[in-house]
Order: sequence, then structure tokens, then C-alpha cells
Amino acid sequence: MSGLAIEYGTHERVREVVDRLTYCAEHVSLAFDGWDEPHVKGPGLYFAVVADREYGDYADPMGENRWPRESCPTAFAEDAFVEAVESVSREQDGGVVVAVDGEIEAQMVRFRDLGTRSEETDLVDDVSYEPWMGSRHMSAIETSVRPEVVATVTLSEETGRVSLFRDGDAESMERDELGGEWRAE
Repeated sequence: MSGLAIEYGTHERVREVVDRLTYCAEHVSLAFDGWDEPHVKGPGLYFAVVADREYGDYADPMGENRWPRESCPTAFAEDAFVEAVESVSREQDGGVVVAVDGEIEAQMVRFRDLGTRSEETDLVDDVSYEPWMGSRHMSAIETSVRPEVVATVTLSEETGRVSLFRDGDAESMERDELGGEWRAE
């Protein structure tokens, strides 16, 4: 008898979770008007979709930085989710841990860099860093190769770029590319 195995990367509900995170990051990027102003820090985000809530082996708490679970416990909370993302992107720092069912952990975290232990160094062999990547994006691409992580999503606080990372691969769009044909100019 074989064990139950779910392919989270192609699971319809998990794809919906990742899409909701990505689209909400795009919304926050497009809603902020100060990207071209010098010395202005815009909203920033870092989501990690995890298949196993035992993420303590590769993440540390980010002090008092918290996701507002009392008003938004899940990515499926519609308007409450958008409001929480807007607030967190401006006022908090750290990674937001989202389970594959869409439930969001309260404690925001700092994901540890790979390569601190010998078994982790093998994971980063195929990771390629792009010149546009800052520390948040480099962390997100490294975190995305962990077996228990389905995907990571980032919003750059410097440029408004939204990136989706899976298994060390990046899909990234600069702010002026977000929304595609549906973008209102």
C-alpha cells in the first residue's frame, strides 16, 4: 500500500492560493503611486506557500511582526485579505507563511539562507540569481527550492516588481508589465 501523495504544484486549490497571493501583490504594486519618487520605499511583500507547517527548521520569528489573523485568517477571506495585504506590505517586515489550504500563520518569519548545513547546499546548485534581485528575492528563490515549499511570491519595495518563484525558477514582471491586457491606464 502506497502513501497518499499530493502534487501541490499542480493541485487546483493550491494553484488558486498562489494565484491569490500573486494577484494581490500585483494590486498593491499598481495601487502605490510613489515608485518614481527618489528615496521612497514602497510596499513590500514576501509570501511562502508551505506544504508542512513545521517550518521552524528553516525560519525564525521576526519579532513582533504579525499577520492580522483576527481579521484575516485565510487567503480566501476576499476583501479582508486585500486589506490585510495592503496593511502588512506597508507596516510589517518578514515572510508571511501560507499553508497549502490558504490558512495564514500569525507570526511573520525570516527564512534562513540555504547552505548553512551540508544537506542544504545541494538544493542551491541550480539556483540562478538575476541582477535585479535584492535580498528578499534571493531569499525567496532559495526558499522555493526547499521540498516543503510549494512557491514564494515577492513584491519589491524598491520597484514594484512582482515575482513568483517555484523550485528555483523565477517568473517576474516589472511594474509596468503587471495586469497585462486588463490593466487600466
